[in-house]
Amino acid sequence: MTLQAWGLACARGGRSLFSGVAFELRAGEALWVKGGNGSGKTSLLRLLSGLGVPQEGEVRWKGRTIRSQREDYHGELLYCGHAAAVKDDLSAWENVAMASSLAGRACNRADAERALELAGLGHMAALPGRALSQGQRRRVALARLFLPSLPALLLLDEPFAALDAASADTLCARIAGHLGQGGMAVYTTHQAHALETGKLQVLDLEAGAGMGAPAHGGRHAAGPAPPAAAGADGGKASAVVHEGGLAWRGGADGGAARPC
Repeated sequence: MTLQAWGLACARGGRSLFSGVAFELRAGEALWVKGGNGSGKTSLLRLLSGLGVPQEGEVRWKGRTIRSQREDYHGELLYCGHAAAVKDDLSAWENVAMASSLAGRACNRADAERALELAGLGHMAALPGRALSQGQRRRVALARLFLPSLPALLLLDEPFAALDAASADTLCARIAGHLGQGGMAVYTTHQAHALETGKLQVLDLEAGAGMGAPAHGGRHAAGPAPPAAAGADGGKASAVVHEGGLAWRGGADGGAARPC
């Protein structure tokens, strides 16, 4: 089971965000996507989820392009965007159940309430979304990660945003447990966190370097070499992937795919 990116490029408003992004993620591995605001982290996750179409390159799942297996691929991933997407008029548990159902996974009240309990919000399961703080709303959105039978691939955009230290540690433990069972995760974050895994790759969208040998024995996806230079419009150069033994401590959107 592999997730591969081959020479991905993306631009917004005539400005290159990134080019030549390439990596290979295998069962039990995680990819931490780094970069400042505007570097293209969210755009990259949308490309990996199939919600966007790259200018160049392709994304492959189990050796096949995601375009050729869209329905099957979406059935094997959980995408959690940066926005909490919590409905004010629904209770916390109803929000969890609705988000899961929209992603194609039936969820009953008992499972939703259990997920909220594991996320530290069991006592707020019946409260409406409007009564929750920003941090609590974020934890409601992330409670889907605590439902039984997670899909193989987790795509998480800023999952640690608005979380306190205890909640961040709980989320790290959940992601690590998923990896330990052979799952995969790609996530972005500016936050300090403690995801402990010996199979963590780091992709820095602001590295400003070509696709040379990654640090610490990392590897690139097999296949055609991605472009090494920035786009003609003066955008950023290719990103770099490397591995590290320890991370630094410190909704599903159902829209149609669109060009990057």
